[in-house]
Amino acid sequence: MLRRKLYRLKLPSRTLVFGKRTLVMGVLNVTPDSFSDGGKCFTLKNAVDAALAVQRAGADILDIGAESTRPGSVGISAAEELARLLPVLQALRGRLKIPISVDTRKSTVAEIAIGVGAEILNDISGLKHDPRLAQVAARHHVPLILMHMRGTPRTMQKQPFAKNVLRDVISGLRRSIAVARRAGVPKSQIILDPGIGFGKSFAQNYELLAKLPTLAKLGYPLLVGTSRKGFLGATLARHGKPAPPGQRIWGTAATVTASIFFGAHIVRVHDVPEMLQVARVSDALLGV
Repeated sequence: MLRRKLYRLKLPSRTLVFGKRTLVMGVLNVTPDSFSDGGKCFTLKNAVDAALAVQRAGADILDIGAESTRPGSVGISAAEELARLLPVLQALRGRLKIPISVDTRKSTVAEIAIGVGAEILNDISGLKHDPRLAQVAARHHVPLILMHMRGTPRTMQKQPFAKNVLRDVISGLRRSIAVARRAGVPKSQIILDPGIGFGKSFAQNYELLAKLPTLAKLGYPLLVGTSRKGFLGATLARHGKPAPPGQRIWGTAATVTASIFFGAHIVRVHDVPEMLQVARVSDALLGV
């Protein structure tokens, strides 16, 4: 088990402390084709109800995504992304007390989302899609999550995987950090995500989890998202068929535990009440 380093990140409304305990980030997909829930939060009412439920369950952060990035997905325009995202952000103003992270690759979306209450930017492309997103983070003094992805959502599971996944992730994250720093994002406002399931083989996802202590040496807080992902479905397959997303909760729990033991500061999850229990017990073991 790895003793996590302490970090403090400044949001417009508060300061978040990373490392004393695991922070739980609840996922809200306002898309019609989410791999995890099939689009059940695509309507405004369902999205707002789900967001408030995430808060009641005890999550520390809500991460809202309005563009599907599942394997094979095709991107949407900034206008379409904003049409899905803005009504939710506006409806949650004054009602949600936990900070909102927006999962977007587009600087125009990020800029407008911050104006409607978002306090963290989460870029799955690690600034490869739109480097100007780093300028938005710097200008508004909000934390920036940089994720490693090999390829694009449409191609990431079709193109050749890296021969050395750890080396590929480290070099990719270092490039993303360099872009962010040149744009004026302070080191103290950057969070790293190894991108479990994004352009990695099933075996490589497990390898990355086991080698999180090496990623921790980069000197940034780590966010890990394994929740309901395809590599778990393959591991839990029965009769040759992958376990569907809704039946991957215990597999998710195992990887959340491993992530925390190996250095994750934040876990990004769909099943907040259950994974909050996993995080609290894991934290108790870390403190023994």
